Amino acid sequence: MAWQLRRAHVDDVDAIMVLETALFENDAWSPAMMARDIADPACYYLVAFPPDEPERIEAYAGLLAPRGANQGDIQTIGVTESARGKGLGRTLMQALIAEGYKRGAREIFLEVRADNPSAQRLYTRLGFDELGVRRGYYQPDNVDAVVMRLTIVPPHAALADALPLVNPKESL
Repeated sequence: MAWQLRRAHVDDVDAIMVLETALFENDAWSPAMMARDIADPACYYLVAFPPDEPERIEAYAGLLAPRGANQGDIQTIGVTESARGKGLGRTLMQALIAEGYKRGAREIFLEVRADNPSAQRLYTRLGFDELGVRRGYYQPDNVDAVVMRLTIVPPHAALADALPLVNPKESL
């Protein structure tokens, strides 16, 4: 299946919150928090949908990366169960990393639930390294967060207009 990505708007908050509360039952963001982030110019949020059904949001992801800052932070990512395992999470992450790079970030951080090995594998494949653990970070479930960091490798001079290399360990 193919998806189309576009920048999220405050009008998308209701649809995003349907996914947010379904995917993250106990630690979902509030609609006010989501709307604030989506409207914040320091943030960059995307939604993914089937090209012929733009109202059917299948995934969303957000990045906090103020322009000119050296660091960015993946705020959230959510993919419907039916869209998992098809590369959509990777596509969203790569788009956020590329945007972070354009904004000046050379490091991207994230927290991931310790009980979510599939997400951890995705982030590791993208080049993120584990930095440590925040005990009991996800409440009320009292689940640890694994803190990860990606150091973005700038493109080669010949590829100056290309996207940054996300994981130089992966072959193209």
